[in-house]
Amino acid sequence: MSEDIVDIYTKERKPTGRTAVRYTDLGPGNHRLVIHICIFNPRNEMLIQKRVAGKKSFPGYWDVSVGGGVSSGETTQIAAERELKEELGLDHVFDTAPAITLDTHDVFDDFFVMNLDIDTSELALQKEEVESARWASFEEIMFMMDSGEFIPYHKGLIDYLFHLGRNGLTEYTKD
Repeated sequence: MSEDIVDIYTKERKPTGRTAVRYTDLGPGNHRLVIHICIFNPRNEMLIQKRVAGKKSFPGYWDVSVGGGVSSGETTQIAAERELKEELGLDHVFDTAPAITLDTHDVFDDFFVMNLDIDTSELALQKEEVESARWASFEEIMFMMDSGEFIPYHKGLIDYLFHLGRNGLTEYTKD
């Protein structure tokens, strides 16, 4: 398996023209891009996925609907489309900016929010990445965070993502 190559950005999110192997220490002031997609249903539940035990970071933890690195040459929108298809088997064109961007040490985390009511049995999970997926309420996710089952995002971030999901930031139309 070849290693993932990522583009390197300045702290101002300007491309440096340099690349690195994913997970490499990029050095001070250098960043890479990561996307997250949070899918909400009309019952104000978020689709969450359980990461397989073999993942390099947070193996076996529950996470938001989709997440992954942005490969060299990709925009965050293209990476979101690719990751959504790979991890859940869903097609969607992301033609807007992310709902939130966080600067977390050496990563710009771009969060996309979408609304979709789908039966989890209709998902085509990527067995190398995703063990299972299910809908969860805000309270369930907070409990999972407290019990160490969910990736330890800041609880205020999860609360804000649920706020965005309730307001229907992005609509997904299933063909």
